[in-house]
Amino acid sequence: MKILLLFFITIMSAFTGKAQLKTTPVCPPFSVDILDGNVNKIYAKSTWGEITNQFPCYTQLIEKDSASVCAGVFYPDKGIYFYTDRDYIEIHDNFKGKMVPHLLGVNRNSLFATLGYPKIKDVTWDAFQTEYGTLILYYDKAGKINKIQISSKSTDTIKLCGQ
Repeated sequence: MKILLLFFITIMSAFTGKAQLKTTPVCPPFSVDILDGNVNKIYAKSTWGEITNQFPCYTQLIEKDSASVCAGVFYPDKGIYFYTDRDYIEIHDNFKGKMVPHLLGVNRNSLFATLGYPKIKDVTWDAFQTEYGTLILYYDKAGKINKIQISSKSTDTIKLCGQ
C-alpha cells in the first residue's frame, strides 16, 4: 500500500512540477512630451528593442515591414503605437497617459499660441515642422484633435503607414 501511495505521489508531483509561474509585464505610465517629441525619453527613431525594454507590456510586435503591414511596437489598449521602420509615434484619442502640452480633444483654432502656423494644412489634418521632425495633428468633424503623429522625418520625407 505504501508503494502504491508513493507511486501516486511521484506521478502527481511530476505533472505539477512542470508548471511555471508567468509574470504579466507591467509598463510605467506613458508620458508624452509633444514639444520634445518623445514618450518617456523614447523617440521616434528608437528601435523596437529600446521600446520593449522601456514598455514591456506591448500587445503586438511586428519586426519586419511587409507590403501590407508596417513594423513596430503597438499598445492599442493604451492608445499608442511606435512605427519603428517609419520612425514615428502615433497617439490615438483613447490614449492612457500624461501629455504635455495636452492636445487630444483641443480645438484646432487654439493651436497657434503653442505651435505656430502649420507647414502643411489640409481639411482634416495639419503638419507642423518641429526641431525633431514633424508633428501631424488630425481633427474630427468638430475640429478637435483625435490623433497625433510624432515623426523624426521632415514633411518632405515622411512616409506614414496605410497612406
